Amino acid sequence: MGKPLTIGYLARMAGVNIETIRYYQRTGLIDEPPKPGSGYRIYPPRTIERIKFIKRAQRLGFSLKEIKELLELGDGHCEDVRVKAEQKRDHIDQQINELTKLRNTLDTLINDCHSTVNPVQCPIVETLTGQGAELK
Repeated sequence: MGKPLTIGYLARMAGVNIETIRYYQRTGLIDEPPKPGSGYRIYPPRTIERIKFIKRAQRLGFSLKEIKELLELGDGHCEDVRVKAEQKRDHIDQQINELTKLRNTLDTLINDCHSTVNPVQCPIVETLTGQGAELK
């Protein structure tokens, strides 16, 4: 059967720390097995895959709240899961657009700094203090 899945062994097998498992239990992402009268809680093997699912979903940008919703939907709700994935993708696209605008603004400020003839007045500092051009 193999080594019993105590919390420490589960953490090693899933690639997380014990506090992560405890947090997932508190937030309802994974179930906490009953504690026997003496000894340690033993987790079912499927808990490893559930934690790995959570970690993979996080890498895709899903928050723990969103992951909990995905887990509650489960198999058989592909349409609902797809909609949530599309919403996440759209949110990421929006973040990319906002970050691109920020990068362009910083590029403009950096170029202004390189081309300034007055080394005493920094275009970046002037803009940030509200004395220079407006940020977009």
